Amino acid sequence: FFSDDECQWKGPFYFIQGADPQFGLMKAWTCGDTKNGDDEWGEEIKLAEQAVQAINKLNPKPKFFVLCGDLVHGMPGTQWKKKQEQDLKNVLKNTDQDIPLVFVSGNHDVGNAPTRETIDDYCKNWGDDYFSFWVGGVFFLVLNSQLFFDSSQCPDLKQAQDVWLDEQLAVAAEQKCRHIIVFQHIPLFLSKPDEDHDYFNLDKSIREEIMEKFHKAGIKAVFAGHYHRNAGGSYKGLEMVVSSAIGCQLGEDTHGLRVVVVTEEKLIHRYYSLNELSSQGIEKELLDMLAKQ
Repeated sequence: FFSDDECQWKGPFYFIQGADPQFGLMKAWTCGDTKNGDDEWGEEIKLAEQAVQAINKLNPKPKFFVLCGDLVHGMPGTQWKKKQEQDLKNVLKNTDQDIPLVFVSGNHDVGNAPTRETIDDYCKNWGDDYFSFWVGGVFFLVLNSQLFFDSSQCPDLKQAQDVWLDEQLAVAAEQKCRHIIVFQHIPLFLSKPDEDHDYFNLDKSIREEIMEKFHKAGIKAVFAGHYHRNAGGSYKGLEMVVSSAIGCQLGEDTHGLRVVVVTEEKLIHRYYSLNELSSQGIEKELLDMLAKQ
């Protein structure tokens, strides 16, 4: 959906990153039944609507709006998933048609241990589970992090993504792109590259392999969600940015979105609460960076 001349650097731009609208989690979390308690999601609909309205008002417009996974709470095959997905689509349809939507698959979208069937179903609904695109001389990669988390049910699909990723990084090296940026659902790590493995990050051995590969390829940053809190750190100049949720908060952060400004030298990003972004928009300091040619 981005034209071929997007391989050239044309000056600073910005995009919006959101994560985990996760229709159904707030009720499930409140009633302590995260397996079946997701039969109401009115609160999340309102938050997602607020996010779309805030984005539509922004001037200048963002180049795209990326949603980093856990679009809805229902796991594949569960009772409310289809209805949750339909309701989310109805909200997202109102996004300004000049702002492309980019979807990233999360564990609730394809399952904690995805299968060929769950991934096929996701692709029919939301588009490819991994792909790349160019915007203004910057190369973006969208990855299916469940294949890093647990590919036991579909080892061939993990291998296919690995081969594809190496090919894409080779292309990026040839093309002399301004920056390479990755989107995935599960963070590589939450604050320190050598932290212990738990539900919210990737297994250490896989993490080390990916971090080193990304570092060697010159990737600037990885943006993820999954944690429902803001977090992040860096590994040899690779920045790991973990954004809190549009939907249910599991920490002290507010429902929000991240504004990411891409300049010739670097990425500057800031997390805004939905209220802040709706009422005030982007602050002058970031707007000034966008105006610099």
